[in-house]
This record gives sequence, structure tokens and C-alpha cells, in this order.
Amino acid sequence: MSKWSTADLPDQTGRTIIVTGANSGLGAATARALSEAGARVILACRDTAKAERVAAGMPGRTEVRQLDLANLNSVRSFTDEIERVDVLINNAGVMALPLRRTADGFEMQFGTNHLGHFALTNLLLDRVTDRVVTVSSVAHRIGKINLADPNWEQRGYDRWLAYGQSKLANLMFAYELQRRLAGEGSAVISVAAHPGYAATELMSHTESVQDAIMWLGNRAFAQNAAQGALPTLFAATADVVPGAFYGPDGFLGLRGNPGLAGSAPTARDREVAAELWELSEKLCGLI
Repeated sequence: MSKWSTADLPDQTGRTIIVTGANSGLGAATARALSEAGARVILACRDTAKAERVAAGMPGRTEVRQLDLANLNSVRSFTDEIERVDVLINNAGVMALPLRRTADGFEMQFGTNHLGHFALTNLLLDRVTDRVVTVSSVAHRIGKINLADPNWEQRGYDRWLAYGQSKLANLMFAYELQRRLAGEGSAVISVAAHPGYAATELMSHTESVQDAIMWLGNRAFAQNAAQGALPTLFAATADVVPGAFYGPDGFLGLRGNPGLAGSAPTARDREVAAELWELSEKLCGLI
């Protein structure tokens, strides 16, 4: 597993794979590799014009469809048009933004990274045949799920703690989804992945001096998007452990080839995960 690369991707001919946020960065690298392996790839993106330009450079069968994870009406419209999908890759995300709110009033990072994908997955799950891959981050370790105030309405906003909460929510969702699928005897599995430290556009939208700092970090330390996408590609196509978490196998999980990744003890808290699931269902209008 330690030397796994895109050369090891199994043939994906005949499979349909949805990649959210596939118009740039990790999502584009993921979609491109899957397209090259023969999959029909649906690029689910808010910026469809940009996605069309990215898709035009892919060799296989691709489709671009509009999906704004910060708008639950958009999520519902997208899922209404999907008949069948083998793999859903919950990749899209925003990071360290100033305080903003989604169309439904959620804090933007929690609303986009977690709630948008939570709704998307649950609305599509009866049409998924193989697996759901949810992309988290090493930043889940700084996160804490505040069930009383997940949308930062009653406390001072901290952009990085909000990001950490959203990525911890992603990981807890992936683990809880696997428990529920297994409990139902479903053949569908849930897997999580993280890219380590990868240079992408995600790190250039803090609208602060931190953009310049992260640009320097990208230049000096980060691996490229294609390398950062490998854990997601492994999780989406390889013979994986259901409910596992995959990431780079190098120092601190920041670089390297795909391997099993460790997670913070908070990510394994089943009681909080169940409560987060129930809260997410309520916020997304799924109950």
C-alpha cells in the first residue's frame, strides 16, 4: 500500500463516480485520474463554467452538473437528477473563511463542508451501489463539536476552530455512516480520507495575511494536488477496510503515499457522533 499511485488504479470502466468540488485542486486531480481510468465522472461544482474548462482536459466521459453545497435547495435539485452512482466522493470544501453564512443560515464552513455533504449523501444513498468517500483533514484534531452552537451564533467566531469543527464533523460522519450501513446489512461502505498538506486554491481564500503565509508554506513544504488526491483515490477504488481513514503515510501524515491514518479520540466518540447525526438531520430538514 505504501507505494500505491495512480498507476495502480483499477479499471473504472462502466462505473459512475461523483466528485464534489471537482473544478480545482484535489477535486480536479481526483476527477482527472478517475476519468483516465475509464470512469464516467460527474463533476459536481458550484462554478460550472470553471468545471467545464477542467472537464475539457479530461480524456474520458465527464459530465458537469451544478451543485452549491451552501444551498440545500441546490443539493436537492442535484440529487433529483441522479439515477445511479457507484461512488460518491465528498471532496468540496472551504477553509478558514471570515464569518459568513450559507443560504440556509449556517456558518459557511460547517454548512458547506459538513451539512451540505451530509444532505447530499443521505438524499443519494439509496442510489449508491459501492461506497461513499468523505474527505476530512489533519485539522480535525483541532476541532470540537459544539452541539449547542455549531453555527457560531452564540460565541466569538474563530475561523480555524470553525474549520477544525467542520473537518471533525466530516470524519465523525464517515464513521457513523459506516456503523449505520453495517447495522442495516448494507453492502455499501463508508470510508474517509485526507490529503495531508497539499497545495491547492483552498488555502488562498482566508482574505487575510494568512493567504501569503500559506502560499509560502505551499511553495516550501506542500505536495502537489495530484499527490494529495492519492488517499482519496485509494479510498474510492481499492480494497479498503470499511469505516477506515486513509491519508499520506509520511511524517505526521502530511506527505507520502496512501496508508491507514490515525484520528483524534474525539472522532471516535459514538455518543457525540449520534447526536451530531440527529442534529444534522434536523438542520437539513431530513426528518
